[in-house]
Amino acid sequence: MATSIRTLLSERRHPFLLALFLLSLLILLLLFSDASSYLPFPRDVLPPSSSSSARFLPSPPISLPSPYPNPSSDCGGEPLQEAAADGDDDGGSEGVEVRWEICRGGKTFQAVDYIPCLDNWKAIKKLMSRRHMEHRERHCPKPSPRCVVPLPRGYKVPVPWPKSRDMIWYDNVPHTKLIEYKKDQNWVRKSADYLVFPGGGTQFKEGVSSYIEFIEQILPIVSLGRRTRVILDVGCGVASFGGYLLDKDVITMSFAPKDEHEAQIQFALERGIPAFLSVIGTQRLAFPDNVFDLIHCARCRVHWDADGGKPLMELNRILRPGGFFVWSATPVYRDNRRDQTVWNAMVALTNSICWKTVVKSTDASGIGVVIYQKPVTNTCYEERKENNPPLCIEKNRSSISWYVPLDSCLPRIPVLSSDQQDHWPTLWPDRLNSKSSSLSEEQNNKYAEEKFIVDMKLWEKLVTEVCFHDLAINWSNIRNVMDMNAGFGGFAAALVNQPLWVMNVVPIDGPDTLHSIFDRGLIGTYHDWCESFDTYPRTYDMLHSTFLFENLTERCDILDVVVEMDRILRPSGWVLIQDTTEMIKKMRPILHSLHWVTSLYKQHILVGKKGFWHPDSGVST
Repeated sequence: MATSIRTLLSERRHPFLLALFLLSLLILLLLFSDASSYLPFPRDVLPPSSSSSARFLPSPPISLPSPYPNPSSDCGGEPLQEAAADGDDDGGSEGVEVRWEICRGGKTFQAVDYIPCLDNWKAIKKLMSRRHMEHRERHCPKPSPRCVVPLPRGYKVPVPWPKSRDMIWYDNVPHTKLIEYKKDQNWVRKSADYLVFPGGGTQFKEGVSSYIEFIEQILPIVSLGRRTRVILDVGCGVASFGGYLLDKDVITMSFAPKDEHEAQIQFALERGIPAFLSVIGTQRLAFPDNVFDLIHCARCRVHWDADGGKPLMELNRILRPGGFFVWSATPVYRDNRRDQTVWNAMVALTNSICWKTVVKSTDASGIGVVIYQKPVTNTCYEERKENNPPLCIEKNRSSISWYVPLDSCLPRIPVLSSDQQDHWPTLWPDRLNSKSSSLSEEQNNKYAEEKFIVDMKLWEKLVTEVCFHDLAINWSNIRNVMDMNAGFGGFAAALVNQPLWVMNVVPIDGPDTLHSIFDRGLIGTYHDWCESFDTYPRTYDMLHSTFLFENLTERCDILDVVVEMDRILRPSGWVLIQDTTEMIKKMRPILHSLHWVTSLYKQHILVGKKGFWHPDSGVST
C-alpha cells in the first residue's frame, strides 16, 4: 500500500484519485485534532443548571458528538498526585492560600459530628415555638462556616459492604446512648471494637427479616423488588428495615431527625444503608409529589393528625397513586384509652383523604400492622360530603419542595395521558430504562424523551469504559455515592449492578428531573448547594458532579461548596468532577489546600482523593 501511494505521488497519474486521497487525509487530520474537544461525560444531554425549565427542553433537534473519542486515550489511568497529570502544571491556576481552622463543638453538638444547618444553636434559640419540631428543621448559618471537621479519635477506614450492614467500627461512630436506651430491643450493641446490629427493633420482636416476610404475607400485591421498588421509612431508627430490604432488590430512603436518639442516621450511613436527616415539622420533605411506591412507619412517633392532619397529608403528597402506607404502632393493636383515641383520630383522617384500609393484622409476636392505599383517581375527593381537607389550587403550589410550608390541602391526582395504562411504573428492573410518566407531562415531551434515551446510553458507555476502566479508582471500597447534579440519574443507573447506592441530588436552581429519577426506581432529593447538606460528616465514599459549579458561583462562593464536600466525604473518598476548564482551575488549588491529591484528565475531568489531614494545631496553611 505504501509503495502504491509513493508511485502515485511520484508519477502524478490519476489526478482525481490523488485529490481524493489528499482530501480524505485532511478530513482525518481535522477529526483527530478536534477529538479532544469532545467531553468524556455527556454535557450535551443535560445543559447547565438554569432557573428556566424551558432551557432544559429546547425545541431544536438533538445533536450528538460523533465520532465519540476513544475513552482509553481520553482519560488515561495514571495514579493521583499532588501535581497535575498529563504533563500539566497545577491546573494552570495561580496558588491559593487558605488558613483552615478546625471546627469547634457547641452546646448541643460535638465538632466531629458538626452539621451546619442543624447545629445552628444561635438560630434555634431565637425560635418563637418548637411545638411543630421547628428546632429540628434547617437553620443555616450566614455566612457559611469555613472550618475543617476533625476526625474522631481512632478513626479507621470503614468496614466494607456487605459486612458493614451488621457491624461497624465503634471508633468511627463512638456513641453509646442508643445502646443503653434500646438495649432490650436489639437495635445495636457493642462487641469489642465494633458496634453490632442484630436486625432488631422496637416493632421487630422476631427480627426485621420476619417482619418483612409478615408484610409480604398479608399484602401479596406488594411484590417487593418487582412492583414495589422505592420505599420511604419514616423515623427509621438505625435503618435495619431498609438495610434488609436490599436483599429484596428494594431501595429505601430512611430518615429521622437529629434528636435524642443519638447518631441513629450516622449509624445507618456508616453501615452503608441509604439514609438522611429530616423531620416532618412545618415544611415539606424535599421530594416531588407522587414518587414513593410504599411508605413505612414503625413506632415513628409522628402525630399524624396534628395541625389538622398536615403530617399525614405530607405522606399523601409524596405517595404514588395506588401506593401503600404501612403503619405499625400501638394504636393499631392496643385497647387502652390513649391508643384508642389516637386510632379513632387516624380512622377519621384516613377516611377524609380517601385512603382505603387494605388489611389490618397482628403477627405471631403480637405486633399489629395496618396498611392503607392511596386512591388512583380524584373521584373519591370529588364525592366527599365535606370538602375537608380541600383540594389544592394547583397554580398556587410550588413545584419544587424546598423551604415550602406543609400543605393544608390535597393535591389532585394527575390525570392519565392517552398512552398511560395507570400511574404505576413498569415492573423493576425494566422501569430503570423505561420512559418516565413525568416526561410525557412536559410541554415538549418528545424532545424530553429523546434526551432521556441519549442520556441513558451515554452513561452506560462512559461508566463502563471510562470510570471503571480508565480511572485509577478502587471501586471495591466505594459504597455510599452522591451525584451532586444528577440530571435523569444516568450515572446512578449505570452503576445499578454494583454493590453501592447513589443519592441523586437535583439542584433547586436547575431542571427539575427528580420525578423522573424516582420513576426509574432510583432515589434522590432536592438541594441548594449554596447551603450545607443534611448529613453527618464522613458519610459518603464518592461525590460526583457534572457541570454543577459554573452556575453556583453566580450565587455563592465556590470555597464554601468545597468545604462542604470535604465535610461529607470520608477520608480516602473520591470526587469525580466534570466542569469547565476555568472552574476546575479555581477548584483544584482549594482541594490542594485541604491536602487532597488530584489528577486532571483532558482539562475537563478532575479526580480527587481526600486524605486524613486536618489542621491539628488550630490553624494551618
